[in-house]
Amino acid sequence: MLRSELPSSEYNPFYQTYLLALGDVDLVQELIRGRDELVALLEEIPEDRLSFAYGEGKWTLAEVLLHIMDAERVFQYRALCFARNDQTPFPGFDQDEYVPQSNASARTKDDLLKEYKAIRESSLCLFNSFDDEILKRVGVASGSRMSVRAMGFIISGHQAHHLKIIHKKYL
Repeated sequence: MLRSELPSSEYNPFYQTYLLALGDVDLVQELIRGRDELVALLEEIPEDRLSFAYGEGKWTLAEVLLHIMDAERVFQYRALCFARNDQTPFPGFDQDEYVPQSNASARTKDDLLKEYKAIRESSLCLFNSFDDEILKRVGVASGSRMSVRAMGFIISGHQAHHLKIIHKKYL
C-alpha cells in the first residue's frame, strides 16, 4: 500500500506534515527503511551525546528518541484496536507529559537500541498481518476519524520528522 493511496479523509490534518515527509512510499517497506535508518544513526551516536539538548527547555536527544518510541506504541495500539473494529474513541496523548516521565537520563544507548528494535519489530509484525480490508478500517482518535493504514504512515512520518530535527539540531 502506497502513501499516495491514503486519502486525507482518513487522518487528522495535524498529521499532514508527517505524511508529506515520506513521499510516495510503501507502508511496510518504509517501516523497514526507517528502522534501518534510526538503528544506524543510533549506533554511531556517542553515548554522552544522549544528554545533549540544543536549548533551554528543549528535550535531550535521549528524550526525543523515547518520544519517537512512545508515539509509535500509541499509534500501534490504535491501529490494532481499529483493525479489530473497536469503536471506542481514543483520547489524544500529551507528549509533554510523557517525556518528563520517561527516565531518559538513566537510559543507555544499548538499552534504547534494544527497545526501539523491539517496538519496530512489533509494528512490522502487526502491519504485515493486515490485509487491504483491515488497513482501511477506521476508528476515532483525538476526535478525528483515523484509518489503520494512516496509523502506519504516521508512525513512519513522525519518526522521519524527528530524524530531520535530530540531524539539524542535535548532531
